[in-house]
Amino acid sequence: MVAQVIDGKAFAAKVRAQVADQVAKLKEENGITPGLAVVLVGEDPASQVYVRSKGKMTVEVGMNSYEHKLDVDTSEEDLLALVDKLNNDPAVHGILVQLPLPKHLNEDLVINSIDPAKDVDGFHISNVGLLGTGQKSMVPCTPLGCLMMLRDHHGSLSGMDAVVIGRSNIVGKPMAQLLLGDSCTVTIAHSRTKDLPDVVRRADIVVAAVGRPEMVPGDWIKEGATVIDVGINRIERDGKNKLVGDVDYASAAERAGAITPVPGGVGPMTIACLLANTLTACCRVNGLPEPEGLTA
Repeated sequence: MVAQVIDGKAFAAKVRAQVADQVAKLKEENGITPGLAVVLVGEDPASQVYVRSKGKMTVEVGMNSYEHKLDVDTSEEDLLALVDKLNNDPAVHGILVQLPLPKHLNEDLVINSIDPAKDVDGFHISNVGLLGTGQKSMVPCTPLGCLMMLRDHHGSLSGMDAVVIGRSNIVGKPMAQLLLGDSCTVTIAHSRTKDLPDVVRRADIVVAAVGRPEMVPGDWIKEGATVIDVGINRIERDGKNKLVGDVDYASAAERAGAITPVPGGVGPMTIACLLANTLTACCRVNGLPEPEGLTA
């Protein structure tokens, strides 16, 4: 069996096109332009790249982009004051504080200071609770992107056996909640799981999100299973830097029915879903129907 490659780059482009169409409709019919504010504290190179990319794509889909770049030694008081200002700005529908923050800032405090209705990262404790109890919430972008790709590939996920490897608040836990919401039987596995290979082998869907390069070999994968690889790990191989996932792609692709590559799989979906979440937040606050196909 040779696995079908789930092209996240192409799928993300399709999602962005849907967002752009609905943003244009919002402007024309309601005179409303969704706005996304991104706050970057310090000069972390990877964060700077992400913020530039987010700003560029926000504008490309017709939204307003507001970037706030703060010095690395910005006080917690000043950062919280900026978040409060954005919470009260009607032109801003989504707020994202780029993580990680400098060590002197309390990430939980900052995240939970964001208005939950504008929390397009889906990290606020209120949104975590709403998602966990099956209520309407803002959903973290990476798990939402994974869910969209799984739904597109399978149609219904009802009754499927899913294993999520990883228990982070950003991916593992919300991914499990989303799969439960689509009526999967869900196991959350991690470094302490007994007989991890056997647990993974029974899964129709494997979502790997542990941050360990090529940790999941092909012989852990059930024949015909769908593999969603969230990992992005930089390693050195044959004297060159290379990006690899948490799954050994070559061996897994020989057994899986479908698999996401790294790069070009889950990664591009994260920003696409950030834009979708901003559109959703704008529609909700204005009492308008939510965008079809872009929510959990």
